[in-house]
Amino acid sequence: MEKKKLVLIGNGMAGVRAIEEILKISNDLFEITIFGSEPHPNYNRILLSKVLQGDTEVKDITLNDWDWYEENNITLYTGETVTKINPDKMVVESDKGRILPYDELIIATGSVPFILPIPGADKEGVTAFRDIKDTDIMLEASKKYKKAAVIGGGLLGLEAARGLLNLGMDVNVVHLAPTLMERQLDETAGRLLQKELENQGMKFLLEKATVEIYGEDRVEGLKFKDGTHLEADLVVMAVGIKPNIELAKNSGIAVNRGIVVNDYLQTDLPHVYSVGECAEHNGIPYGLVAPLYEQAKVLASHICGKETEGYKGSVLSTQLKVSGVEVFSAGDFMEGDDKKSLKIFDEQDGIYKKIVLRGNKIVGAVLFGDSKEGNRLFSMIKKEADISDTEKVSILQPIGGETGESLVASMSADEIICGCNGVSKGAIVQAIQEKGCTSVDAIKACTSASRSCGGCKPLVADVLQLTLGSEFDASSQKEAICGCTTLSRDEVVEEIKAKGLTHVREVMNVLDWGTAEGCSKCRPALNYYLGMVNPTKYQDERESRFVNERMHANIQKDGTYSVVPRMYGGVTNAEELRKIADVVDKYEIPLVKVTGGQRIDLFGVKKDDLPKVWEDLDMNSGYAYGKSLRTVKTCVGETFCRFGTQDSMGLGIRLEKKFEGLQTPHKVKMAVSACPRSCAESGFKDIGFIGIDGGWEIYIGGNGGTHVRGGDLLYKVKTDDEAMEITGAYLQYYRETANYLERTSAWVERVGLDHVRSVLDDKNKRQELNARMDETLSVYRDPWKEIIEDKKTTKELFETVGI
Repeated sequence: MEKKKLVLIGNGMAGVRAIEEILKISNDLFEITIFGSEPHPNYNRILLSKVLQGDTEVKDITLNDWDWYEENNITLYTGETVTKINPDKMVVESDKGRILPYDELIIATGSVPFILPIPGADKEGVTAFRDIKDTDIMLEASKKYKKAAVIGGGLLGLEAARGLLNLGMDVNVVHLAPTLMERQLDETAGRLLQKELENQGMKFLLEKATVEIYGEDRVEGLKFKDGTHLEADLVVMAVGIKPNIELAKNSGIAVNRGIVVNDYLQTDLPHVYSVGECAEHNGIPYGLVAPLYEQAKVLASHICGKETEGYKGSVLSTQLKVSGVEVFSAGDFMEGDDKKSLKIFDEQDGIYKKIVLRGNKIVGAVLFGDSKEGNRLFSMIKKEADISDTEKVSILQPIGGETGESLVASMSADEIICGCNGVSKGAIVQAIQEKGCTSVDAIKACTSASRSCGGCKPLVADVLQLTLGSEFDASSQKEAICGCTTLSRDEVVEEIKAKGLTHVREVMNVLDWGTAEGCSKCRPALNYYLGMVNPTKYQDERESRFVNERMHANIQKDGTYSVVPRMYGGVTNAEELRKIADVVDKYEIPLVKVTGGQRIDLFGVKKDDLPKVWEDLDMNSGYAYGKSLRTVKTCVGETFCRFGTQDSMGLGIRLEKKFEGLQTPHKVKMAVSACPRSCAESGFKDIGFIGIDGGWEIYIGGNGGTHVRGGDLLYKVKTDDEAMEITGAYLQYYRETANYLERTSAWVERVGLDHVRSVLDDKNKRQELNARMDETLSVYRDPWKEIIEDKKTTKELFETVGI
């Protein structure tokens, strides 16, 4: 039978979910074509904030990669927009002149950001926060400018503000309402959230109406209705979204706020459906992912001729983390009239819980600081559960209490575990029992639970443990190192040791990798683990490294590179400075900058010039590009400072020379301060040393970057030799037990300071760790000199092969 032609307009989350649901029912019914205005395959828009915040990359939030379309025989036109629908001829026309017939048509054009209609809204430096392009604009702006204003104190605005803070910008959030996230939180929770975010560095201008964006060509600031103003180099509009209905409206399809659809997501035209943020059902256009996925399932069933009840609308709930703070709301959570509330407020721990009752039924809830009860409360709201026989205060208490009963044990089979994807506890149990799923990743692949925001992963793991009982393997809760395998970091390292694996491709082959070539996450990780396990015999695989590590220099946005020569302990001399000055002149290097790590950075070096620059510098690489020891910052110490109690420069130089070139799971920075004034900022480094009378204090796990963390005092030692011994053992233990790309700050929090001390307190273990450290350091060669001497590598990297 000839397949029907199905065309999807819009390559976003809701539309593609409808296609996924159709393929589940039958992959033989339709010849599918998808038009997407963006030049990307389907990605998770919810996680754009994580890209902006630097927690992940665009490729990591892709839901369906290019291969998926090919494997399912789907024709995908990216960067192409449908501009016209002709329902009489049943064809669509694109902005590239493509005319395509359809038998069934799905409109999933999503929504567009609302831009305030005020003077200056079209200036350079004003952007929405809706797609990858907007994210790129903000990332680029953060490199040149420092002052950002986010208009809108809703979820999207706060996520944008958090990201801009992480990028080093000074951020003010401008909001018309008196409290934040007023659509999801009540006044109390909104003010608690504001206080927490202020502690993180955000600033707020509440009850402010923006009337103008001023500046010449580029934005310079905002003017408000009350006559005040705010300077800004970047303005992010996050004041809401509106359904994208223009195409449907121009094609004669009935629209209101959104494209009007019935219970089967049909428009008023035959064979034309609409789903997602652009659709309006019973007067409501939905903007959250969970109801959109419910719609997709109904649409798929109906278009495939499968009997379905139809879509009846959704009770909305929001369970998420806003800049690390847990919040939840559901239903009608504002008390008043015939609605009464019950509240618990723990001011000391910052926990607030509220349920709203109409008679003996819960109709709404708000949780702040602890949202574990969210799923249970949401289920009660949806079921309109009668609580007349329940002690009301107990509803807000954790399930189990002293009995130890888990939350999932008390949940019924129809209660939702994954709100984003509408996956119930029963569906997960069925996947475990009937399809043999034994890990969170397997459940994700089988049911889509945890596929979107990932917040339900702990609950999914709890269902696994509850269902499998004694057969449950605790390692199944561990995060797989990437999507190419179900194996965790520890499992991969053990397999490398046990099987004597020596090459990245060998690991993938022997351990049954899901993809033959691996991915950008696992290749660098495997390369590191192989070198860590067997440092003297392992041959580094350059092609498995990130571009900066492969090129031994930092790539800049214009394709040039920056070069940082090593200056031990931040100490230099006239000869080195003359070499640097001569190189700057000879190669016309446009920018020379002193770094925060007391070194000199040369920006704008052409790729072809890199080996010649290194040769003329005749200095060691500063490793400013690698997952390795970067720098040891020092103060001048007792040699010159009247407050200094120790020789900080001496210890700093000794540390840097000892651990130079050491490969680590993530970059490592050190600092040595000669006295408690800590002029070298030793308390916020991966390892910091602070001089005291009679010795040194050693601090670990500090981080002065996007997630600021003060270091923990590890030991007090009397001599430089003791400091060196402790540092060697500590770094080697970190190397052997941390996940790849896990900073020491996160690692210390995960394993615990007491655990680290318990390892290092053992003199024999310290000696063993230092012996393995010395073995690793024994193979170090400066990469700049290696490349200069290796003509073949020079030709491959800098003459013929691009990045």
